[in-house]
Amino acid sequence: MTAEYKVHGDVAVITMNNPPVNGLGHATRVGLTDGLTRANADAAVKAIVITGAGKAFSGGADIKEFGSPKALAEPNLLSVIIAVENSPKPVVAAIHTVCMGGGLELALGCHYRIAAPGTNVALPEVKLGLIPGAGGTQRLPRVLGVETALNMIVSGEPVKSEMLASLPGQKLFDKMAAAPESLAEEALAYARSVADARPLPLVRNMPCKHPLGDAYFQFARNMVKGMAKNFPAPAKCVDAVESATKKKFDEGMAYEREIFTALMFTPESRALRHLFVAERAASKIPDVPEDTVKREIKSVAVIGAGTMGGGISMNFLNAGIPVKILEMKQEALDKGLAIIRKNYESQVKRGKLKQDKYDQRMALLSTTLSYDELKDADLVIEAVFEELGVKEKVFKELDRVMKPGAILASNTSTLDVDKIAAFTKRPQDVVGMHFFSPANVMKLLEVVRGKETAKDVLATVMAIGKKIKKTAVVSGVCDGFIGNRMIEQYSRQAGFLVDEGATPQQVDKAMEKFGMAMGPFRMGDLAGNDIGWAIRKRRATERADMKYSRTADKLCELGRFGQKTGAGWYDYEAGKRDAIPSALVEKMIEDHRKELGITPRKISDDEIVQRLVFALVNEGARIVEDGIASRASDIDMVYLTGYGFPMHRGGPMMYADQVGLFNVAQAMKRFQQNPRDDAAFWEPAPLLAKLAAESKTFS
Repeated sequence: MTAEYKVHGDVAVITMNNPPVNGLGHATRVGLTDGLTRANADAAVKAIVITGAGKAFSGGADIKEFGSPKALAEPNLLSVIIAVENSPKPVVAAIHTVCMGGGLELALGCHYRIAAPGTNVALPEVKLGLIPGAGGTQRLPRVLGVETALNMIVSGEPVKSEMLASLPGQKLFDKMAAAPESLAEEALAYARSVADARPLPLVRNMPCKHPLGDAYFQFARNMVKGMAKNFPAPAKCVDAVESATKKKFDEGMAYEREIFTALMFTPESRALRHLFVAERAASKIPDVPEDTVKREIKSVAVIGAGTMGGGISMNFLNAGIPVKILEMKQEALDKGLAIIRKNYESQVKRGKLKQDKYDQRMALLSTTLSYDELKDADLVIEAVFEELGVKEKVFKELDRVMKPGAILASNTSTLDVDKIAAFTKRPQDVVGMHFFSPANVMKLLEVVRGKETAKDVLATVMAIGKKIKKTAVVSGVCDGFIGNRMIEQYSRQAGFLVDEGATPQQVDKAMEKFGMAMGPFRMGDLAGNDIGWAIRKRRATERADMKYSRTADKLCELGRFGQKTGAGWYDYEAGKRDAIPSALVEKMIEDHRKELGITPRKISDDEIVQRLVFALVNEGARIVEDGIASRASDIDMVYLTGYGFPMHRGGPMMYADQVGLFNVAQAMKRFQQNPRDDAAFWEPAPLLAKLAAESKTFS
């Protein structure tokens, strides 16, 4: 039952009960309208209260119904709100904890609103590439004023109820409850106090104007344009709110609905809705029940005080978890500690962190030169040099000293987690936790599941990932896991394109215009070109069949490893990150083409984008087939949160769906004809070929 009906004397209470956030699914909407009908038919009932069970009034739309016919089935949310407005008996919304999206629109349709302190209030539809679609753009400006309402609608960010209640002239809340626990009792008393009020107040009848009119909305458009370059929804929010000030209410509602419906079909909204669902799906592991008992993580040890070790440590310190860092030499410890301090002090100077918070975090940090002092940690993460022999020494020591039940994690980005686990007598406790650099900033955490990793270890690491505010995605064991296995194909294509006639600048600009945070050559310079070089050397013995451009190797042979050496694919000036085209690199590429007998050809930006992105897609399809990723959307999460893939395109697999998998497969067949490319790689992955033939999608 998703809406409960109870009568308390002369007040009927309709309680939405659709965990976890009382989403306004079809059954809940039916329950609301049935409850209203029942209350209005009962002569003993004088007033009605609508509230939510558990930890929310309502979080809005039910994500389980996204894209399904149920989302639009009558009574839809607009119909529910009309029924509330037309109730002959007063309807009071008793708001608490979470009141967002359709939940706030429902409350705005009620005659009165009483709110508990600490309630998060928001219209977050813009984060899904939409505008509020059930009157939010028309009613909120009437109760909060145009500017406050527009700021909330355009940002989608939650605001605390007590802050809104303190605004001069606000009409959103008729009353604030003294405390969350007294809301139910106070709502009943308030409902009785307005039981005889007539006429019943309607938000739709309130005036809505802005004193500066056109000038204000033009200013708002200019501000929004600069902030939301790839997304149409924020600018449409301005249009809809402006209509509330210029049109009659019903006309404004029709205009809001027209905009909402049009945005639903934009690729940007599809991408953001996909991201919303994918992020939640990534936390679910098919064979690990959600109620799996997790291990307690009260303290963490980190092996290595370098860039990665320091960044990893900061994540746990930020979450209030004590960290002990191990290094082999005091000098290395001191250097690592100084970098952590510098990072935090920079945040304090910029006003991002209060001094007392900085002091608290540093107080949680300790250091040691002895493995024996790590023995009581619940979780230990190694962040040492990416070489199997080095990892072996570390894990044998950890196996010796760590207490039973401690989780042993490796931050490896490519190495075999099963081989690492085999260095211990407790492979069930070993897992990969691949953080992305800088680890204290990047959202992605690849959780690598070994063949013997225990289910409770996996559940614990996923939970701790959430606690340290990471997007955790599970990967199986393979060379490079999800992200780096795919990026290798992307980088190979970039090399072939340069061999064939493109310049590094052209490739980078084409990908950045597509929306990538940076192109492949700038990315290589930032990460260090020597890292890819080491992988290619390893590949030469492990996979002799893998074809590469030799240009990147020649670059590394010149010692041009990227920003850290002041020279890579580009030149760099000391203290600056600006990528300056290099005449030396241009000459090196020309000479290499001559050695190969290649006459450079003109390559379009479209070809660059297709070859690089479709390389990700084809390898991604193989990763899903191999069971390395549970679902295609997990791959999108990896690329959106770890590799700078443009959010408005929804990730490589979602982008392929939007292009059409038939079209993607046809493009791959064309690339197979290129004698300079790797024809075997461009054979569409069986999963991709099957979906394309059946007119299906990855999602």
